Amino acid sequence: MHLTFHGAAGEVTGSCYLFEVGATRFLVDCGLFQGGRELAARNREPLPYPASRLDFVILTHAHIDHSGLLPRLAREGFRGHVYATPATRDLVGVMLPDSAHLQAAEAERAARHRRPGREPFVALYDLGDVQAILARIRPLPYDVERELAPGVRVRLRDAGHILGSASVELWLEDAGRPTKVVVSGDLGQPGRPILRDPTPIEDADVLLVESTYGNRDHKPLEPTIDELVEAVERTLRVKKGNVLVPVFAVGRTQELLYWFERLSAEGRLGELDVFVDSPMATEVTEITARHVELFDEESRRMVRDGRDGTRRSRVRFHHTRTVQDSMALNRVGGGAVILAASGMCDGGRIRHHLRHHLPSPRTTVLIVGYQAQGTLGRRLVDRAGHVTIMGEEVPVRAEIATLGGFSAHADRTALLGWLRGFRRPPRRTYLVHGEADVARAFADGIERELGWAPVVPSLGERVALA
Repeated sequence: MHLTFHGAAGEVTGSCYLFEVGATRFLVDCGLFQGGRELAARNREPLPYPASRLDFVILTHAHIDHSGLLPRLAREGFRGHVYATPATRDLVGVMLPDSAHLQAAEAERAARHRRPGREPFVALYDLGDVQAILARIRPLPYDVERELAPGVRVRLRDAGHILGSASVELWLEDAGRPTKVVVSGDLGQPGRPILRDPTPIEDADVLLVESTYGNRDHKPLEPTIDELVEAVERTLRVKKGNVLVPVFAVGRTQELLYWFERLSAEGRLGELDVFVDSPMATEVTEITARHVELFDEESRRMVRDGRDGTRRSRVRFHHTRTVQDSMALNRVGGGAVILAASGMCDGGRIRHHLRHHLPSPRTTVLIVGYQAQGTLGRRLVDRAGHVTIMGEEVPVRAEIATLGGFSAHADRTALLGWLRGFRRPPRRTYLVHGEADVARAFADGIERELGWAPVVPSLGERVALA
């Protein structure tokens, strides 16, 4: 039995782990690399495993850095099933077609600007590949144990990160040697609205745990909410400007809508026009509303209060559908909160809004999520005086405000708390999905506080499991 790290090793994107158990070969996750040209170029390299020889894939959740290369598997001959929670299946049904659309748009743009003698840019996959892989997804609910192949049993547990996100328990056996492997997936921060806290897991022989924020804690939620209220009210009422919020369509958008609704109902925010400028985010919000069974008790109560008229707010929500609707927002001189994808500002409609609004000091850009190295969002967080957007140099005169308490990822304290749920230390613990320096710092913290000896694997490293 072997495990090979084909992504999210010393970095936070491209999650992909290949398991070999006897004659069975399968992946946990198959994600896109994101964060600048160098990382994006890896998506175009030959797959380090023959797609046609994979028996199945287990998907932890729908984020593109975990699911975004699945259609490429279909294009290259994969004919197995993809196992995911029902909510994850619903979400990738929206996210993967959007990814294919972005691939096609990028290919078209590259063709227009291709210089003589350069190789043409070809999309990684198209809608046909997306439909092929979506047809192969099989729902696997939380807490149901299932045998997927001889010597391979699986159970998905609630990871509390985004709707439908899962940690994976694997019971593997070959030649009479049993091994239990746990892949944490991306773990959520306890105590957040809408979703339940991550489910603790008690035992593992081999553990893969994310380390995105393994070297630091998030700002507490209460002062973060205070900062949100202050930034919105000051921008709209004092500066008479607009608030731009780069968001991920899945998770962060829905959480912010929750807070705008709640804070308005509590009287902490005045009348508010909130524009969700992302058709995908709108679809995801609709999907979220269909999975109330996955909400925590407070959020289920808020849904009930909204339906019976108990809770009232002064927020007007607007969902833009067309490009023309999105462009019309540039004529809104002030008083608007605009949520637009993508969360790291490297694609989607947020780039158009930033190009239009960054030169204005009346604008506030709220950064509410992780910004990977090499992304436009990271350059804004690092206070760049100018940025390049779609080939145009844009001065940054807008206020850039970072709200550190909204992360959907568990912080250092929460990660250590989840690890303390194990009754005994795993034989081996691998720290994945974290930048190399962060993962190493987290390894030192685990060794000090828990007495374990975790390892930060290298990209392409292959290890024996038993």
